[in-house]
Amino acid sequence: MNIEQTFGTFIRSKRVNLDPYISLRKMAELLDISPVYMSNIESGCNPAPKDNILEHLSELLRLTKQERERMYELAAKSKTFTAVPGDLPEYISSNEYARIALRVAKDVDATDKEWIEFIERLKERAKKEDGPE
Repeated sequence: MNIEQTFGTFIRSKRVNLDPYISLRKMAELLDISPVYMSNIESGCNPAPKDNILEHLSELLRLTKQERERMYELAAKSKTFTAVPGDLPEYISSNEYARIALRVAKDVDATDKEWIEFIERLKERAKKEDGPE
């Protein structure tokens, strides 16, 4: 049986697999939240906390860039309303072309194929800029 990963299960898994291990109570203390609130987050009874806590959490869990992005995606899904992952609003609001691109994509109902092609072009550019490894 494949159980879909939630924000809470992701956070709990990362916390319990830390070396050295950080207890739920200690993590709550480090985040300056109550242990009950932390437990409710991990069990899925509460949605993800505010972005400032998420930032601190990602540091404490020593998340990679990909894991951090995954955390933000799951955090957005945990909200009872549609939310943009917390690592994106500042970029979108400060970049006029990002807003234009998103509006055009929305207006023309961009397909998954079109988005994938766009993403792949950007990834290729990033590889060229990084140079050979």
